[in-house]
Amino acid sequence: MGLLDSFERGLERAVNGAFAKTFRSGVQPVEISSALRRELDTKAAVVSRERILVPNEFTVRLSPPDCTRMTDIGQPLIDELRQMVQQHAVAQNYSFSGPVSITLKQDGTLSTGILQIDSSTVQRDLAWVAVLDIGSQRHKLHRGRTVIGRGSDADITVADTGTSRKHVEVIWDGKHAQANDLGSTNGSKLNGERFQQAIVEPDSTIEIGRTRMVFRVIPDNDGGAR
Repeated sequence: MGLLDSFERGLERAVNGAFAKTFRSGVQPVEISSALRRELDTKAAVVSRERILVPNEFTVRLSPPDCTRMTDIGQPLIDELRQMVQQHAVAQNYSFSGPVSITLKQDGTLSTGILQIDSSTVQRDLAWVAVLDIGSQRHKLHRGRTVIGRGSDADITVADTGTSRKHVEVIWDGKHAQANDLGSTNGSKLNGERFQQAIVEPDSTIEIGRTRMVFRVIPDNDGGAR
């Protein structure tokens, strides 16, 4: 279940035509989700019989208190919102001209509970990057070999005594990923199954000791979505 699903669906109400609404308790993630969907639907432009173009870059403007609360949730919120936008586009047969970017921005002219969405269509070449999400930390994987373990000489060090100094490696070639257990004491799991060597698909979970890592392939921040 995603982050947005954890909020009561009863909170989800349509925002008005200006994509702003007042909520006594402040803006909630589910209201941002509704506003983004509405923005897609309103800005959808039919460019051909088989193509409906929608914005791909969004700025969510929030009051200072609301922006602080949403920013504190961190990258998982942006990931959930981006995924929702992409899923809604697929369901409605919408097309993007480039990668989806969502940015939270503080706006001192807005009161608590008010949100506004600015959107634009920006054409860019889509670049992808592999990352490992470990807790609240996101680690970008470079092409080649990345070693994870509790040792200071690992490429990614985890504070977990249940892991070996060099526990597992992930090899990324720019398109595909493979994980190899490096003879660890306690072994490694991929999506709950023990492995020595395995192909890692996007959104797969690697477990070493008590540490869970999610492998993702996302648009590159330097030339794509954020």
